[in-house]
Amino acid sequence: MLKLAFEFFEVNEVTLHVARAGDKSGETIVLLHGFPEFWYGWRKQLTFFADHGYQVVAPDQRGYNLSSKPQETEAYTLEKLTADIVALIRQLNSGKVVLIGHDWGGVVAWAIAIHFPDLLHKLVILNMPHPAIMQQHLRSNPRQMFRSWYAAFFQIPVLPEQAAQAFDFKLLEQSMAGTANAGTFSEEDLATYREAWEQPGALTSMINWYRAFKYTKLELDKDITVPTLMLWGKKDAFLGAEMALPSINRCTNGKLLFLDQATHWLHHEEPEKVNQEIIAFLKST
Repeated sequence: MLKLAFEFFEVNEVTLHVARAGDKSGETIVLLHGFPEFWYGWRKQLTFFADHGYQVVAPDQRGYNLSSKPQETEAYTLEKLTADIVALIRQLNSGKVVLIGHDWGGVVAWAIAIHFPDLLHKLVILNMPHPAIMQQHLRSNPRQMFRSWYAAFFQIPVLPEQAAQAFDFKLLEQSMAGTANAGTFSEEDLATYREAWEQPGALTSMINWYRAFKYTKLELDKDITVPTLMLWGKKDAFLGAEMALPSINRCTNGKLLFLDQATHWLHHEEPEKVNQEIIAFLKST
């Protein structure tokens, strides 16, 4: 049975709610969730890596679940999202950490690897292209533009929140269960997610990640020097696999592995495979 501790950390003028497991003296792994998840999305990784001697930390990122939810859209720029996790890492450990990010958590992880490589021992990215590759494909790849329709929809005020909340969060449920392999998310899982989405202000804050990206001024068109593993579920309904290879080519020491039968939700669908590949990467020189 996983023994989790829940703590709050004051970082960058907000409070982050954090799930923590494992040996505090062990090497630290920080897990960054994407949309529309929260720490719970990493439960199968928290257990595994804690059992292997790591200190494992999974925050609810800014705007999610029990973490702070500033009201202004500009509070969710990538600069601020990145600064939150940089401050958290510095409070957790005096040494370097392993940073693992999925979806939007992957964007934050890429940004930290670009601007704060000294904080990272290794980087693991799940189904999120290098930001420069993503921006390039959003400009020139019609198929990816179509797949990312929801990002444009999220720019509209109020309506996305109303749509997401309608019929007991049916749209958000479908964005997960409807794009994952059958049986990936149980009714209990979805009930747990609904509880997080029902937190006051959460829906607007979560969607503000998309709205605020246009305000970001961070330089993102840089190569990654941190040793990097990319895992990519090839059946991703949101992000085309054609972006994976160009992304790993932006890493001076990178490895790319495709999971042919997995979707965007690969760490839920094939946790044993994902966990084993990550730990083998962590133990490699």
